[in-house]
Amino acid sequence: MLRYEHIEYLYLLFTIPIVIISIIFFSKWRKRALKLFADSNLVSKLISGSSKTRITIKNILIVLILTFLIIGISNPQIGTKLEEVKREGVDLVIAIDLSNSMMAEDIKPNRLERAKQAISKLIDQLKGDRIGLIVFAGEAYVQLPITTDYSAAKLFLSSVNTTIVPTQGTEISKAIDLSIESFDMENGQNKAIIIITDGENHDEKAIESAENASKLAIITHTLGMGLSKGGPIPIYNKYGTQNGYRKDRDGNTIVSKLDENLLIKIADAGNGTYVRANNSKAGLATLFSEINKMEKNEIGTMIFTNYKDRFQLFLFLALFFLIFDLLMLERSNKWAKIIKSKNKLWKLYFLF
Repeated sequence: MLRYEHIEYLYLLFTIPIVIISIIFFSKWRKRALKLFADSNLVSKLISGSSKTRITIKNILIVLILTFLIIGISNPQIGTKLEEVKREGVDLVIAIDLSNSMMAEDIKPNRLERAKQAISKLIDQLKGDRIGLIVFAGEAYVQLPITTDYSAAKLFLSSVNTTIVPTQGTEISKAIDLSIESFDMENGQNKAIIIITDGENHDEKAIESAENASKLAIITHTLGMGLSKGGPIPIYNKYGTQNGYRKDRDGNTIVSKLDENLLIKIADAGNGTYVRANNSKAGLATLFSEINKMEKNEIGTMIFTNYKDRFQLFLFLALFFLIFDLLMLERSNKWAKIIKSKNKLWKLYFLF
C-alpha cells in the first residue's frame, strides 16, 4: 500500500510542464539571438565545441531532478504490515453534479466550488466512516471508490470540475444507481447517499432510484445548490477569463434556478432529508448530523498500519542526476576527448 505523508506537495508536479515549455522557449530564443549576433557560419565556428546532444541531455536532467525532488519531499510511504482494525461508522457516497449550471454564481464563489469546500470540511469530521465520490452530469462515474483514506478523498475532490464529464445533463437517477453499486452490501454497515445538485433537468426517474435504494436500507439525502432567484451561467475561456454568459437559441441569457420540488421528492422517497444551501451555509453539516444519528456498527477492516518512508530513494536520484548535470558541460572538454579517444582505441583493439 502506497501513501504520501505530504500529498499536497504533489501539486508541484503541475509545474513540470511549465518548466518544459520554458526550456523549449529559451532554446528557440537562444537560436534567434545567435542569428542576430553574427553570421551562422561564424557562430558555428565560435561555438564549435558546443554539443546539441549534451544540451538536450542537460535539459532532460533538469526535469528529472525536479520530478524526483518533488516526489521525495512528499515522502512516499509503503505499508509493510497488514492488520485488522475494528471501526465504527457508516458507508457514505457523495454524488456531485458537474453540469454547467453548477457554475452559476448565485452562491459564492459558485455552486460547485461551494459544494467542494463543504465536502472538504465534512471529510475533516469523518472518524471511522468510509467515503466515496461519484460525479455526474449526462452520465455518472466513480471518482473515488469507497475508502477510509481521507487524504486521497481530498485529492480526488480537488480535481473535480465540469470538464471531466463529457456528456451534459443532470441524470440524478444514474448517480443514485451507481452509488448503490458502489456499496459493499454484505459488510453490515449502515449506508447513505448525499446528492449535491441544482436538480435542473427534472429527472423523474431519480425518485424511483431513491425508492430502490431505500428498499436496500440505503438512505438518500439531497442538497440543493442554488437560490430561488437563480443566476446566469458564466463562460470561461481556456485562460480562465470570463467571456460572458450562456445564452439560449434566441440569444437570451440562461438563468439557472434550483428545482427544490424534485429534490424534496427524492429525499422523501429515499427516507432522507432535503437541505437547501445558501450563501451563509452549505447545508452539509445538517445532513452530517443526520448521518451521525444512524446506528454505527463495528466492523473489522484490513489496513496497513506500519508505514516506512521511501523519500531517501527519490532524493538520492535527484542528487545523483544533479551531480551528473554539474559534471556534464555543454561544450566538449579535454576529459571528454580523452574518454572518446580511449573508446576508439578499445574498438580498434577488438577489431584486430
